Amino acid sequence: MSSESILFSEVAEHFEKLEKTQSRLEMIDILEELFNDTPPNSIDKLCYLLLGEIDADFKHIKLGLGEKLVQKGVAKAFSLSNEEVEKLFRETGDLGEAAEVASEKGSKGLKAFTKGERKGLSLKEVHSSFLKIANAEGSGSQDKKLNILAGLLSNSTNKGCRYITRIALSKLRLGVGDMTILDALAETYTGSKDNRPQIEHIYNISSDVGLVAKKVAEDGVSGLDDVGVEIGRPIRMMLAQRLKKLSEIKEKMGGDEFAAEEKYDGERMQIHKDGENVRVFSRRLEEITKQYPDVVEYIKDNVDIDEAIMEGEAVAVQDGELQSFQKLMRRKRKYDIEEFVDKIPVKLFLFDLLYVEGESYLKKSYPKRREKLEQIVDETDNLKFSRRIVTDNLDKIDEFFEESINRGNEGILAKSCDEDSVYRAGAREWLWIKWKKDYTSKLSDTLDLTVVGALAGKGRRSGTYGALLCAAYNHEKDVFETLCKVGTGFTDEDLELLPKKLEEFEIDHKPARVVSEIEPTQWFQPNLVVEVEGAELTKSPVHTAGLDRIEEDKGLAIRFPRYLNLREDKSPDESTTVSELMEMYENQEKI
Repeated sequence: MSSESILFSEVAEHFEKLEKTQSRLEMIDILEELFNDTPPNSIDKLCYLLLGEIDADFKHIKLGLGEKLVQKGVAKAFSLSNEEVEKLFRETGDLGEAAEVASEKGSKGLKAFTKGERKGLSLKEVHSSFLKIANAEGSGSQDKKLNILAGLLSNSTNKGCRYITRIALSKLRLGVGDMTILDALAETYTGSKDNRPQIEHIYNISSDVGLVAKKVAEDGVSGLDDVGVEIGRPIRMMLAQRLKKLSEIKEKMGGDEFAAEEKYDGERMQIHKDGENVRVFSRRLEEITKQYPDVVEYIKDNVDIDEAIMEGEAVAVQDGELQSFQKLMRRKRKYDIEEFVDKIPVKLFLFDLLYVEGESYLKKSYPKRREKLEQIVDETDNLKFSRRIVTDNLDKIDEFFEESINRGNEGILAKSCDEDSVYRAGAREWLWIKWKKDYTSKLSDTLDLTVVGALAGKGRRSGTYGALLCAAYNHEKDVFETLCKVGTGFTDEDLELLPKKLEEFEIDHKPARVVSEIEPTQWFQPNLVVEVEGAELTKSPVHTAGLDRIEEDKGLAIRFPRYLNLREDKSPDESTTVSELMEMYENQEKI
């Protein structure tokens, strides 16, 4: 192995192992082996590619390579006709496999490479070429992208062609998750997964797995000490726990008093201000600045300092009344943005401050963060602070909750006011507790679940999905454990849209990070999150969420699950957790 980089052919061999395994523990072993073979100066690029990315996800670097252009690249690389590549694609059902077959055949374009000589490119060369493809713009950019891709393929090994093609199409699908990479980094460079929490903390405040990997590879855990909050680099958002009874808030949170903020039915956003440059990130850390030019103007005009990172919720309004999240989602578009700014105006409710003028506020208490936020922002009709009260009186909280519901909100968020009420980036803590209006059923809140499979439809649904297999997230193990099969609540529009959304995540075997006793018609890599309601949680002999925690050989399931909405604003690791389900089940049993 070169001290400068690892050959992409070696990376491809490990990719194949990752693709085939159905064991997360085996996946960590494969990653550890790969990391040990990779020089520290290339480990960041490797981690990006493992996730099917070219750089940190929040940078939103797009290759701009459509299926037809990639097919042309394969044809050009191996001197085949487009029709020949199309035929290989039809036969294999996977353009990556088609490229591998084309590479095996060889042709005039490979005169310089006999089968014994084609060792291929280094990881650095592959990554650099993809960056050049992403940065190609203007007149002739498509031809430039085509030529770079063809060059990559013609210089790669057969197996390398499979994975280069899939990366080009953004369809790598190895099933590797961020937390699995962090576990493998801890094992490889510190000798124990026990060090993952320290590595995960830095990942949560930087949102850059490549940066974290390079730091820990070069200097161990101590190398992470100089990674801090930075404007333009989103922080993974702190999450709230949930409860069934208002009376339990004090018990869980502790302390003398706490704040209750209105919980809005909008889009949570993290706003970074650097002088006149304002950037807006979603809870999935995707940049959504272009979709909210009005929010950008609110911040520019009414925040009195140059540098700040704030969090808030944008809520659609009409005739002064707050509207639903579903109405706001009509703003999610590439075109006619200004038209929909007028059609669906928003109010922004700010509720937290994470950074100001070179100083991180993550380790300051919630009261101090809120106090500073109110000092640097001038309220207007469209830019408000989240409405709240601070008290130790549960009756006042209950009254405030009812007012919040009557104002069109989802409920309230209770927040600790103790000295230790710091901002726990990426964590779901009892420092924040959400309490929403009960449904008439026993299950007091909707659940956000990740789709991991689908069962074929019958009768009227023949040709589409009859039910979705949905899972909760086990954060400790970084796996998805099944909770229900959802077959009701879908509109005709849902039944048409969901297969299109799920198509890119299809996989021909159970993903390594999915724990399931059910064999669906189609498996999916965990990615798409849906909102589900139900009657109650019950013990199940077939579902794996919380398996063996309540009763041996039984997990939890939702009784009478019903689909509500697609939640594209949430990532899989923001799904309802197994720990939350256990709390909900125990609270349910007490009633």
